[in-house]
Amino acid sequence: MPLIQVKVIEEVFTPAQKREMVTRLTDAMVAIEGEHLRPYTMVTVEDVRSGDWGVGGRSLTTSDVHALAAGKK
Repeated sequence: MPLIQVKVIEEVFTPAQKREMVTRLTDAMVAIEGEHLRPYTMVTVEDVRSGDWGVGGRSLTTSDVHALAAGKK
């Protein structure tokens, strides 16, 4: 039974976007493993507190991610 774990920085994605992640990641896995395993394919989306995520030795915050998404960094 596949388990797909996704970690995102808090307050970056809306609840609707997180639901879309679950749906699309499940669909991607089912495309590989077959439809018969859809009921057993699990996806978790976990929020990581702003500043508790590090990249290249630097903490990444919610506002940093919003700036990156807007093309400002």
